Amino acid sequence: MRAEHVMPGVEGPEGELHEHDYRLEVVVERATLDERGMVCDLDRLDDALRRIEEEVGGKNLEVIQPDDAEAVTVEVFARWAHGFLSDVVRETGGDTLSVRIWESDDAFGGFSGPPA
Repeated sequence: MRAEHVMPGVEGPEGELHEHDYRLEVVVERATLDERGMVCDLDRLDDALRRIEEEVGGKNLEVIQPDDAEAVTVEVFARWAHGFLSDVVRETGGDTLSVRIWESDDAFGGFSGPPA
């Protein structure tokens, strides 16, 4: 998904509003599989991921910038996505949710923990 952000106080292209083609990587874990042999309902997870793209795709990521962050870094984006996905993961039985946000083929940040 393509979105924009800026890193205040940084010189060069990163210090100006610019785009990345972000890729979200989501891992849900649980101690045992459910009665269907699953960790979580992938259809519900896919739906929530589509809603993330509707929320921020093609936009400036300042729309999700928390008050305590100077900018939306990949780690801040991952923490926000973790919170966005937490209800679905918790409701479908996931114990741990890990989100990585890739802004290029070799640069990412992440956030992991129990679904809030």
